[in-house]
Amino acid sequence: MITCKTKKDVLAAVKEHNVSFIQFWFTDVLGALKTFSVTPSELEEGMEEGMGFDGSSIQGFCRIEESDMIAMPDPTTFALIPWRPSDKPVARMFCDILNPDGTHYEGDPRFVLKKMLAKVAKEGYTFYTGPELEFFYFASDRDTECLDQGGYFDGVPVDRATDLRRKTIFALQDIGIRVEYSHHEVAPSQHEIDLRYDEGLAMADKVMTYRTCVKEIARQNGVYATFMPKPIFGQNGSGMHTHQSLFKGDKNLFFDAGTQTGLSQFANHYIAGLLKYAPEITAVCNQWINSYKRLVPGYEAPVYVAWARRNRSTMIRVPMYKPGKEKATRIEFRSPDPACNPYLAFALMLAAGLKGIEGKLPLPAPFEEDIFEMDAKSRQAAGIISLPGSLFEATELLSKSSLVKETLGEHIFDKFVENKRIEWDLYRTHISQYELDRYLPML
Repeated sequence: MITCKTKKDVLAAVKEHNVSFIQFWFTDVLGALKTFSVTPSELEEGMEEGMGFDGSSIQGFCRIEESDMIAMPDPTTFALIPWRPSDKPVARMFCDILNPDGTHYEGDPRFVLKKMLAKVAKEGYTFYTGPELEFFYFASDRDTECLDQGGYFDGVPVDRATDLRRKTIFALQDIGIRVEYSHHEVAPSQHEIDLRYDEGLAMADKVMTYRTCVKEIARQNGVYATFMPKPIFGQNGSGMHTHQSLFKGDKNLFFDAGTQTGLSQFANHYIAGLLKYAPEITAVCNQWINSYKRLVPGYEAPVYVAWARRNRSTMIRVPMYKPGKEKATRIEFRSPDPACNPYLAFALMLAAGLKGIEGKLPLPAPFEEDIFEMDAKSRQAAGIISLPGSLFEATELLSKSSLVKETLGEHIFDKFVENKRIEWDLYRTHISQYELDRYLPML
């Protein structure tokens, strides 16, 4: 692992390791990784002035008449790419997107998160997050042929992807990403590699690297990895349970040893904010048509807006693995899926929690019963509502949200809503195989 803090450090590392190309990474509004390569001879100028590109060709960026954009690399994100050949090393750096005059571009998702983190930094807070991204391995990208029929925590010989996960972990470690553990998940051919928690921006960069690494290691080994939320009918989908906390220096502001839950009043307000605004931010945390095939009752998906200490049927829970340990105290937001844009999703989770703190929102009592076993009338009596049931519902809620608009900025907000409405319109007018199989023979 190479540690760089300055442009000078990067130039020295490129020379020392005989790097052949340096990839500049950034994301579009939907979180798709965009990249182009710079040769070492152009790197110094590229780091001083940035590299220009056509922003009108990037999803959710600018119009053609204002298309000139600048990708300015962040030297602290320099790393050698372990899945590229070692004889001619390739490196990468994440970029901030700038306007030609050097100002930050409002359509850059990374800038959205940086603004939110700067807001809490003014209060002396540091936002930590630890997402758990689940994914599937399939034989190819053309169908859902599984590699195994394993289940939760199954090992060899049932788990056929142990070596794949191990190779992926080695690659993540080589690029400087600390891994806690990995295992087979509930569904056939479904897996999870858990990362050590980190500061919000660093973790969003790690999520982008993680998804790329998982896919590349799979491709090099002749299989296909997908973060599609619900690829197999009748099986659990893939989530991105996101653990989060706020620290002030070394003090965990979510921790209070004097309460029954171990949570401070500060944390209670944060949870209350997430509960209140979760429906409004769902379209970003679950941004695809397919996301709502996962967010249905019966497959461990957290569709109900409630919280608990251990109950996994609620949307938010407080993990109790290490009760009384200050640094381990955090909350877990369970509804997001791993196909979201992590920069926008983390920014909105934090914004929702902060609104709860700023408004001192009261936290309802925890709900420790299995909500999956309750009928609609019982849930209504308990005051438990559901998250949006479709991308259309989620987008309409988001489009009316002042919190989302304020956090994302007008440009990304408008582009995102426009994109999701187009996606829904394409979906609702599509004639599916289900319709043909069900209706053509009888109508």
